[in-house]
Formats: sequence, C-alpha cells, structure tokens
Amino acid sequence: MDQIRILWADDEIDLLKPHILFLEDKGYKVIPVTSGSEALDELADGNIDLVFLDENMPGISGLDTLSEIKRHYPQLPVIMITKSEEEHIMNEALGGKISDYLIKPVNPNQILLSVKKHTEARRLVSEKSTFSYQQQFRNISMQLSDRLDAEEWIELYKKLVYWDLELANTEDENIHEIFRSQKGEADQLFCRFYERNYIDWLNGNSEKPMMSPTVVRDRLFPLLQDDRPTFMIVIDNFRYDQWKYIQPIVEQYLRVERDDIYYSIIPTTTQFARNSMFSGLMPAEIESKYPKYWVNEDEEGFKNQFESELMAENLKRHGFNIKQSYNKILNAQYGRKLVDSLPNLMQNKLNIIIYNFIDMLSHARTDSNIVRELASDERAYRSVTRSWVEHSPLLEVIKFLSEQDVNVVITTDHGSVRIDNPVRVKGDRDISVNLRYKQGRLLDYNPKQVFEVKEPRKIFLPKRYITSPYIFARSGDFFAYPNNYNQYVQYYMNTFQHGGISMEEILIPFITLRSK
Repeated sequence: MDQIRILWADDEIDLLKPHILFLEDKGYKVIPVTSGSEALDELADGNIDLVFLDENMPGISGLDTLSEIKRHYPQLPVIMITKSEEEHIMNEALGGKISDYLIKPVNPNQILLSVKKHTEARRLVSEKSTFSYQQQFRNISMQLSDRLDAEEWIELYKKLVYWDLELANTEDENIHEIFRSQKGEADQLFCRFYERNYIDWLNGNSEKPMMSPTVVRDRLFPLLQDDRPTFMIVIDNFRYDQWKYIQPIVEQYLRVERDDIYYSIIPTTTQFARNSMFSGLMPAEIESKYPKYWVNEDEEGFKNQFESELMAENLKRHGFNIKQSYNKILNAQYGRKLVDSLPNLMQNKLNIIIYNFIDMLSHARTDSNIVRELASDERAYRSVTRSWVEHSPLLEVIKFLSEQDVNVVITTDHGSVRIDNPVRVKGDRDISVNLRYKQGRLLDYNPKQVFEVKEPRKIFLPKRYITSPYIFARSGDFFAYPNNYNQYVQYYMNTFQHGGISMEEILIPFITLRSK
C-alpha cells in the first residue's frame, strides 16, 4: 500500500511536533504548513490523502481555506481542529462538509483514529468483514447440513443476505467466490426443501409458513383494526436484499416495526403470486370463485387487471367494510400525481400503491444493452434500485407518510433471480413463454432438471388442457428451445427473471413501518 500523505495546517505547527512524530512513526507522511495559503499551494503541488486544518489561523482563516479546498478537491477528507467549542463554529465547519471535527487539545490516539477512519476505513472494514464471514462460513455450512424447517430457512436466508451486503465492497475475489459457492449450495438445498413440502403445505398435510394467500390476512388485516389509515406499498419484483439495501434511506423517515419474510407461491409471477396475495386465494380458487376476475395465459387481456376487485372481495370475506384506494404507478408522471393526492388519501382506511419500476428494470435489462451495463450483476442491480428510490416520487410518498399517524407496509409479490444455466425444453406452439416455468401440451424435458407437477390442481393452478403439466426451473436455470438455441441462450444469459424456484424469488419481504 502506498504511504498515506497528510497535510497539517496550523499556525502553531511547532507545538504539534510530538503528534507529527507519532504519526510518522506509524508510517504516515506528514507535510506541516503554517497558513491556509501555504496549504492551498501544497495541495496544488502534490498528492494529499487527508488534511488537518486549524480553524483559527491568521490570513486566510480555516473556514475560508476549507471552502477553497472543497471547491477544488471536493472528495478530499478534511478534519477541522479548533480551540473553540462555540456551536456556530461547529455548524459552519459541518456546513462546509468537513469529514471530522476535533477540539484542542487533542491526543495522539484521537488523531490516529481520525486518520484511519478517513483513509483506511474501507480496507479495515473489508478485512473485518472477510474475517468475520470466514468465521461464520462453518456455522452456515453446519446449518445447511441440518433438516431446516420453513422458519429456519427464512433466518438462514436473512443471514446470507446480510453477508452478501457486508462483503459487497470487499476486493478479495477469493472470498466472493467462496460466498457464491456457499449461497449456490444453499439455493439448491432450498429448492429441494420447497419442492418436498409445497404440495403438502397447500393441501393441509403439514403446517405451512406464511404464504401469498395468507400474508394479507396475517399481516395487513390486523393493522386495519386500529384508527390509523394504512398505506400498502407493493414494489413489483422486489427482493429481500434490495429491501435491506434501501432500508437506511427509508429509516431516515420511518421506523421498522416488523421485518418479515413470507413464501411466494409458484409460478413466481404477477399473474399468479400478486393475484393470490390480494385475493387471499390460490389461482384455481380465484378462477372458480371469481371467474370474471381471472384471465388465463392463453386468453387476451392483462393478467392482473382485477387486483383492486380481488382485494375488495378479500376484505369483504373477512368482515371489513372500509374505504380503500388502489393506485398503480407506471411512470414518474403518475408518481408525481399520486404525491399531490396524498392528503386526500388520508380519508381512506386502506391505500394500496403499486410501483412497477423494478419489474420494468428487469425487462429493460433483458432488452437493452445500456441497462444491462447499468445492472450488470447483483450489486449493480441493488445499486440501481437504491438510486431509483432516492430520486423517485416514492421517496416523496415516504416523506409525507413519515409526518402522518399511519401504518405503512412495504412488500412485493415475488422476487427475481439472475439466470445463467440453460435447460432444454420442447413443446407445441401453445407452450407458455415464461423462461422460468412452462405449461402446455406435449412438453418434452428431462424430469431430473425441473420441478414437475403433472396435475396442476394439486398446486391449485388452472388446468388448460387434459394433459398440461407445469414444470419449474430451479436456482439460476432457465428454459431454452432447441431452435436457435445458442442465439436464444446468449440473449437471455445473466438477465434477471422470475417464475421459478429460488430463494430470491420465493422468500420475499413484508415490512411493517410507522412514523418515528
């Protein structure tokens, strides 16, 4: 590592000689100057990693020097040192974007801590994260060797998401490879667990976890019992790791009361999972009970155009006679209109707001090379999500709600997974087009490579034909046709898709928040 160079500007620099020697003994290079003008000249001449700046110097003051430094070197860390404890001096310094603020007299360890904090923090955090994960690796491996139940899988997935985010800025590619391998193993074991239990859960043969048809009843409806309005924000195609990545932004305004994960049904697509969530029913039950609200895959029309009606029926079945609104945000213009209408929505007991940005992002990433570059991997995908939240009308909604006495829910209907392994499948022209699941007649596939359900009614899905099984892709698999195979695979490889079985698609957030 190159030697870190520190510029120290103080009109009494000779009195600081012991501190300078202490830092040099620790391996740092310290350049002492006695005025603001000398400091600016030194910055113009050489590479400086950090500046210690005295607030009270003759000539150009410390605050004026700070302004010049930030104008020319906005990313350079500056630590202000002063004898004054007056609040207005502190406010002026903080307003000038200082990195730290120390009151004289300072001791050597105080100085050393500031240097490490602002020049080595990333490396130290990276090393600490790598070491901590190495310690946890064996514990996670031992958990994976156990026969985990539904709740234990949720806790393990939360742990994996935590380490995914902790290791994101680590530059050690070896530790990334180790984590990817462990997460891949976990995902394969999760798929087996889900497939082994799914049919029994749905048919009441074993205790099932909170799932798409029950999550609204179990988590949303209790919030409707009190006097506050409730806002349910549904972000389509939203993964738990994306939630954890934007959580610091949301928590500036709202307090997290419950951080839940529930299990999506399959197929993990809007047509099936969101309709199930809103209706409190499985897709075949919707088709049977409310046929006018169900559109099959081979029929014309949008497949989720009756969400509001299905939620209204769900509320009615559970004895709620309340005012509700339903708002689907397809672009920023709709989003801004919603922000303007928020005061009026406070008159409703329940307000549902759907945001389709992430789903549109995943589709755009498939079709656009530019978007593929912006969201090239998991970390970039999360980063684009965070940037959208920071600059979208959604944040304005969150700010408004933070000033009201309301319940807030942030949730989704399914997640998505990055696909990287093609699985060959054949079928007639009526086969469903989704890359992660297929239904249709004359399906030809290797049953060892898929989760196969020959009788759709066993998993409460509509049956299109007498012989029309469902098959589902696991982990990062996706279905590819033999015709134009290479071109097809190349087009979809490493895109984010949904419809199948993976931790990212199935284990999804249901977050309950309140104003602080």
